[in-house]
Amino acid sequence: MRNTDKQRQSGCPVAFGLDTFGDRWSLLVIRELMFNGKSTYGEFLEMEEGISTNILADRLKHLEAEGILEKEQDPENRRSYRYRLTKKGRDLAPVMIEIIAWSGRHDKRPFALRAMVEKVARNRVQVEREARSVG
Repeated sequence: MRNTDKQRQSGCPVAFGLDTFGDRWSLLVIRELMFNGKSTYGEFLEMEEGISTNILADRLKHLEAEGILEKEQDPENRRSYRYRLTKKGRDLAPVMIEIIAWSGRHDKRPFALRAMVEKVARNRVQVEREARSVG
């Protein structure tokens, strides 16, 4: 069960952030929306990390309830939805960029998003501007 404002255990801002967006799968969904242009349930299922359908459905519902993303019916396929970041979700751009930069400094294994790490290192301001414009 997820915490709501009434159930929060502490007034700690770190705890609030973790309750709102801080699990692995939620951050990966945000990554896909923010940096990879994905917006549908099916596209999220194709993530390299291999999210299961029940976890994805739960995270999308949670992120929507927290105001991080919103969904709208796909005009081309009335049976499916498209997701997009809200302003609150786009405000996570500096957090996501810092995670990318931190990982680039500390994870020396080869990984697929090395180009993104290098892009952040070259021009963090531009990457943040682009990430905040997604929506």
